[in-house]
Formats: sequence, C-alpha cells, structure tokens
Amino acid sequence: MNTSTKILLAVGITVATGGVAFVAAPTIAAAAGGLGMLGAASTGTTIAALNGAALTSASLAAIGGGAVAAGGGGIALGTAAIAAGGAVVGGTAAGVVVANV
Repeated sequence: MNTSTKILLAVGITVATGGVAFVAAPTIAAAAGGLGMLGAASTGTTIAALNGAALTSASLAAIGGGAVAAGGGGIALGTAAIAAGGAVVGGTAAGVVVANV
C-alpha cells in the first residue's frame, strides 16, 4: 500500500470515529452521568439522580466544564469534547493499523 493510500485510510478512520462519537455523545454522556462519574449539575442536584433529557443535558454540560451560565462551555463543548475524544481514539487506531499494513 502506498503512502497516499495509507494517509487517506488513516484520515477516513479518524473522521468516521469522530463522527460516530459526535452522534453518540448524548448517550455516552448520559451513561457517564448515570454511573455517578460527573458530580452535580449546575442546580446542585447530583447528576446520577436525574433521568431523561435532564440527565443528558447535565452530563454533556458537566463534560463541557459546566453550564454556560456558570462560565463553562455547556452542552456544545461537552459534545465537542466527546467527538474529539472519539477522533483521537480513531486516529490512534488508524495509525497502528496503517503502520502494520
């Protein structure tokens, strides 16, 4: 496999995993929040005690550094952080795969 094909493969895998993580961000955040990994929401309520949309929103905001009103990055930053994490994992895996092809 030539170098340009390896680069395209690595970029494709990285973009794909980042995209999947972006789409799955609400589910990933809610799972982390439901397990008690994220502390309390900006209202003071423990995130693990929440459910539904409140659990998802509070979890994404916690991952994003807190609610925008409290000076954090909010839901948008939480979603971006999860997507970036997915892309990093995908890029690392792609590098390993491409290096061994």
